[in-house]
Amino acid sequence: MIELEKAHAQLEELKLAAASAILDSRLQMATEKNLTYVGFLTDLLSAELDERHKRNVETKARLSKLPYRKTLEEFDFSFQPSVDEKLIREFATLAFVHQAANLVFLGPPGVGKSHLAVALAMEAISQGLSTYFVTVTNLVNDLRRAYTDGRLDTRMRKYLRPKLLLIDEVGYLPLDPIGANLLFQLINARYERGSIILTSNKGIREWDELFGDGVLATAVLDRLLHHAHILNIRGQSYRLKDKMKAGVYTAPTDKTTS
Repeated sequence: MIELEKAHAQLEELKLAAASAILDSRLQMATEKNLTYVGFLTDLLSAELDERHKRNVETKARLSKLPYRKTLEEFDFSFQPSVDEKLIREFATLAFVHQAANLVFLGPPGVGKSHLAVALAMEAISQGLSTYFVTVTNLVNDLRRAYTDGRLDTRMRKYLRPKLLLIDEVGYLPLDPIGANLLFQLINARYERGSIILTSNKGIREWDELFGDGVLATAVLDRLLHHAHILNIRGQSYRLKDKMKAGVYTAPTDKTTS
């Protein structure tokens, strides 16, 4: 018993709290399964590493400012046949992040754009990649305040630092000239340096109207789409699918064009 207490104390001193917490139960399991010393040690340390990974993911998810937690397993691909599940699973390998490429999800509200974007962001966090979420409205307002205060360069680093930046809800509100220019500056600064996942309810042909400047819109799209995968999601509202299945809601016809 004294040796066991000493082992607990040593594990705590080494900051192996998870290993200390399960030491007694793992010793009993090792005895029942007749594990070797190496087998027991590997099992104990694996549990410690798993717990540390969970804590690390939780911390990074909190710092990423994701609005909610979603996974690909929670996405109903059968409800949105326009979404290629195999392609989405390929994106989940995060090869596009390592290539500093972008993903652009287009489609009407409610079809699952943000769900897929957040799920891929969670996968990036799980793989240890720095990730940050922001709606385009909050992004532009934040950069505008920094621009007014003369600290734009410093504030811009917040959005340049992550390996993956998720910009959500582009297109719900038009951008004024300053906001459009600030968004261009950010996309230009991240070009071929860091990945962006962007969601928008506007088709590409509508971005001239969104930016209020055809030349600026072209410049943004040139950098955003040069190394990008574009996914047009068509179909009924993903969020309202249960109500539609119950026959209590009928969605309007999708008129969004790419």
